[in-house]
Amino acid sequence: MSEQKNLLQSDFHLPYNQKLVARAKELRKNMTPAEKKLWNEYLKNFKFRVLRQRPIDNFIVDFYCPSLKLVIEVDGDSHFTSEGKDYDLERTDILKGHGLEIVRFSNSEVLHNFESVCQILENI
Repeated sequence: MSEQKNLLQSDFHLPYNQKLVARAKELRKNMTPAEKKLWNEYLKNFKFRVLRQRPIDNFIVDFYCPSLKLVIEVDGDSHFTSEGKDYDLERTDILKGHGLEIVRFSNSEVLHNFESVCQILENI
């Protein structure tokens, strides 16, 4: 119940946990190489506004495009453990419950198949 008190409705009509703001700013300053590449070489100039490290509900998503209600996640090795997969499934269900679409790419996909990642995003 107390977690719900920390969630505010933002301009984008999604629950926004103010307690995550400092952590989100820290993550923006310390993006992974794959996140940096996707941001600097594509999402920064995407046809719709994209926010980096955006608190939504009790999570911080890597990238969020409000116009498309799209969450873009760039997953490192921890996401491929059984605990990571379980956590991501639960997180995805919660985010989808807010009417969001979630697209996931691995670090490797972003770093080594960048054009195909961009093409997938272009076609959404």
